[in-house]
Amino acid sequence: MLRVAVPNKGSLTGPATAMLEEAGYHQRSDPKELVVSDETNDVEFFYLRPRDIAVYVGSGQLDIGITGRDLLIDSAAAAREELTLGFARSTFRFAGYPGGATSVEGLAGMSIATSYPGVVAKHLADRGVEPGQIVRLDGAVETALRLGVAQVIADVVETGRTLAHLGLTVIGDPIMESEGVVIRPADAHHDDPAAQRFLRRLESVLVARSYVMMDYDVPSASLDRAIALTPGLESPTVSPLRRDGWFAVRAMVPTADTQGIMDELSAAGARAILATQIHSCRL
Repeated sequence: MLRVAVPNKGSLTGPATAMLEEAGYHQRSDPKELVVSDETNDVEFFYLRPRDIAVYVGSGQLDIGITGRDLLIDSAAAAREELTLGFARSTFRFAGYPGGATSVEGLAGMSIATSYPGVVAKHLADRGVEPGQIVRLDGAVETALRLGVAQVIADVVETGRTLAHLGLTVIGDPIMESEGVVIRPADAHHDDPAAQRFLRRLESVLVARSYVMMDYDVPSASLDRAIALTPGLESPTVSPLRRDGWFAVRAMVPTADTQGIMDELSAAGARAILATQIHSCRL
């Protein structure tokens, strides 16, 4: 039975659970449940602290885990990233008071407060920068600057408005871009059938979320123009209608482009244009 770790709380939990349910896996109905066996799919789910998942997977005790890239790197566990999931995105940056360091190289010898010391240490080491001290704190690390615990912070930055409100400025380029990822032990076999089946199911959810199925009717005079707008993945399905000189067309189109394509199809003379969500898809 495949053993899979799922975040039990935090920003990763809801999206991870929703994706697993869309992939056809049974999930817990009570947040107090720690283990759920999905015997139909031969998978056992373990609900763990997000910070611990990479450690369990890296040790080989669990086969697969869903966690954040930041937590994977911070743990320094012997686990590798297998699939990006597109949720819980965040950007990590250095920040400090104006007039201080303006580049990563300028952080040499400085004290840095962060909730992710492993991420920060690796980033600085990769650039040959030796900090004075890395102070691990949980919670609002910007308080460390006010209290003089550190000279610089390394934290999640989204719009920068919070930093501006605190009178802080970003230093250098982003440390890393994080998001939810699927991980496996570093020495896991790439051709493990159970693991590959699990990954394919999640990939099918990602594809289904990225595309919609578009159907429309179009006159023969506009068919080539319409097909150019909706080429599909291989080729669109084109069928003659009972009405002479008209065709029905079906093709997958990117979700983000749906409204724009519908506008152009309408201008080209297409009618009865429908866009429907795809529940699951294998390419």
